[in-house]
Amino acid sequence: MTRPLAFRWQLHVTTLPLCLLAAVAAAQAPPAKPLDFAHSIAPLLKRHCLECHGGAESKGGFSFNTRDLVLDAEAAVVGKSAESRLIALVTSRDEEEQMPPRGRARLSDEEVATLKRWIDEGLEWPAGVTFAEKQYEPPLRPRAVALPVPHENRRHPVDRIVDHYLIGQQRLPSEPIGDAAFARRAYLDIVGLLPSPDQLQTFLTDAREDKREQLIADLLADDLAYAEHWLSFWNDLLRNDYTGTGFITNGRKQITGWLYRSLVENKRYDQLVRELIAPTAESEGFIMGIRWRGNVNASQTLEIQFAQNISQALLGINLKCASCHDSFIDRWTLEQTYGLAQIYSTQQLELHRCDKPTGKLAKTGWLFPELGDVDPTAAQPERLKQLAALMTHRDNGRLTRTIVNRIWHRLMGRGIVHPVDAMHTEPWSEELLDYLANDFAASGYDLRHIIATICTSQTYQARILPESGAEQTPYRFHGPLPRRLTAEQFVDSVWQLTGAAPATPDADVMRAASVSADADQPPPPQSSWIWNVAAAESAAAGEKLAFRKTFRLPAAPKLGVAIISCDNEYQWWINGKEVGKDDNWSTYEVSSIAGLLKTGDNEVLVVGANGGSGPNPAGLRVELRVRPSDDSPWQVIASDTSWQWSKRLPDRRGKYRDGLDAAWAPARAVNNQAVWGSADSALRQAIALGANSQMRMVRASLMKNDELMRTLGRPNRDQIVTSRPTQLTTLEAIDLANGQQLADAIAAGTPRLIQSHPTAAELASWVFRFALSREPTAGEQQLAVELLGEMTPRNVEDFVWAVLMLPEFQLVR
Repeated sequence: MTRPLAFRWQLHVTTLPLCLLAAVAAAQAPPAKPLDFAHSIAPLLKRHCLECHGGAESKGGFSFNTRDLVLDAEAAVVGKSAESRLIALVTSRDEEEQMPPRGRARLSDEEVATLKRWIDEGLEWPAGVTFAEKQYEPPLRPRAVALPVPHENRRHPVDRIVDHYLIGQQRLPSEPIGDAAFARRAYLDIVGLLPSPDQLQTFLTDAREDKREQLIADLLADDLAYAEHWLSFWNDLLRNDYTGTGFITNGRKQITGWLYRSLVENKRYDQLVRELIAPTAESEGFIMGIRWRGNVNASQTLEIQFAQNISQALLGINLKCASCHDSFIDRWTLEQTYGLAQIYSTQQLELHRCDKPTGKLAKTGWLFPELGDVDPTAAQPERLKQLAALMTHRDNGRLTRTIVNRIWHRLMGRGIVHPVDAMHTEPWSEELLDYLANDFAASGYDLRHIIATICTSQTYQARILPESGAEQTPYRFHGPLPRRLTAEQFVDSVWQLTGAAPATPDADVMRAASVSADADQPPPPQSSWIWNVAAAESAAAGEKLAFRKTFRLPAAPKLGVAIISCDNEYQWWINGKEVGKDDNWSTYEVSSIAGLLKTGDNEVLVVGANGGSGPNPAGLRVELRVRPSDDSPWQVIASDTSWQWSKRLPDRRGKYRDGLDAAWAPARAVNNQAVWGSADSALRQAIALGANSQMRMVRASLMKNDELMRTLGRPNRDQIVTSRPTQLTTLEAIDLANGQQLADAIAAGTPRLIQSHPTAAELASWVFRFALSREPTAGEQQLAVELLGEMTPRNVEDFVWAVLMLPEFQLVR
């Protein structure tokens, strides 16, 4: 799709660098992987430099303790190793000048090359890292915070703390943003979507004084929109995905269904953490890690992954360096990493230093023994329960500080502690961090509450100042920072504008809101327990039977819910595609099946198996509920005597390789349905959940990663990711300018846009209000109308694309 450069120039001059990047991209080689400070630079400095120029030593007045000290001494010119005094000294042959001095080992050619590359690549130095002897040590236990006196009647607790901080920096709080900008910011931050023109207009005309607080509450109360936006945050943090490394070889397990329901139901964070560490079958994928194929470095075994993952995700502690050796950048040791790993391990671990065995055995222990420890003699499940209890101990302030810091970073653009995985770094406001952590715990570890606490503050609602994005040392908070749309926000916004979202999600989730206690009663069950005989209470132990049901649908449904249980276990398929399996008869599994059903004939096939050691009850119960739209009634396909059974079983793929019609016989309703009466409440809850299913636009967070989202910064999630790229990349510029996926999405929505907005003026106004939450200026409107011309599909595509390229669209401001 060729784009009109003149229009881009006039519409917003800052789009030009994007075009230039795309133009020169072909000439640019992909950059080499940057040096890792902890493993490449810190050891080199310790070997050759720090004895004289680190810690308390600063011979010649020079210290390597921090990056700033290196730059202040003019020892290095960032990006120019050839002009750097440091390189001149380590390569000098003058015995009076050379470093290290005479009598000490010189740097090898390889080490000199490493130093040169480090300088040329920007002198990367992780925030908070210092070789000074005394480092900031964050408190472990929660600390009470006395709120300062309000400034100009700004009584929100966050504002009282931040205002006091700003006044101490001889600054005043920023003015608030306008209603339209606030609505766009709140919608994108809380539910990840743009406010529609109608939603925006409703908010703008709302005369209530507390309308901003009400909007925040309404957005947080939208279970599905909230969950499907924040799912991306948690997938990154818990390295959960729908495809990728480990899945094909069964070396990795999703936690998608559990995580999705946890967000929809707003599960307490302490309970969520306990279920991650001492997991259920649905949540165990996180601590199981990824079983890599082939020979694996000792720092990437499943046990060490466990230690790394729970410490980074839940405590903001990076143990990757301490998985090879004692950390160069903080206080954590190799023994502590292996001690944490031993809690998970089912065999005795031997410490490996830099992938070499040491002969020393790991001793079970967790990182903060002052709160208690784990019994090394207990079985693994019990050890995990003890660790979960310690992690969520009321006195473990590291847990609450870490998560509120992550959420502040997500909403404000930078953590109170930054980077967010370096929680040993001194925060710019200890009082704010402690207040938010205490408020979070007092709320019952309510994640939505802490989002509301931040978003209802004037600090969150403040204008973004020009200097807010500038990095300073030490960092000084000025206010919220502009943030790029995430890959999922960008794609969702495009789909909102064009109506080009996929029909079904890749993620296997039930898209249903949580069921409240005062909700309307769901429709009663229509299914019966069935088996091959009515007296199924005396079914043979270990008996396996196949059950099937065929039915016709006039059209493929937009909504489809399946509810199933079997005593004792089952595996099942719809139209030849596996839906799932389970071995707990006291629960009912609920699945979204709309994507598996089709117009015309459909078939359900279930293999049910009895358990036990002698004759005992057996039965199968299934309800499929489908509807073509939100307004239409549910059609129910329920297990009853119209189903058929056979002793001949399909293969493990649910396929029969020969005709078996003659082998099928009618199923029988079990005489004693009350045998399973204890599970009735679970069935009613499952039906209620299904009845709450909603037909909504499929969200990008529920789709597998693709080329467009990858280039927009969505990670592969082989590792924990807590910060996505903030800068425009060459690859992104190319894909936005010429990518087929974006062009196809725009083109798919063009007929709908032309039909809904028949004149150029109407379409221009609607797109600006939807994409930017404002009307176009007179000049923009004129340019848009000129570009749209006769409203041909090509002109509309170019216009929509040009608006999507505006920095104003691509930023949360």
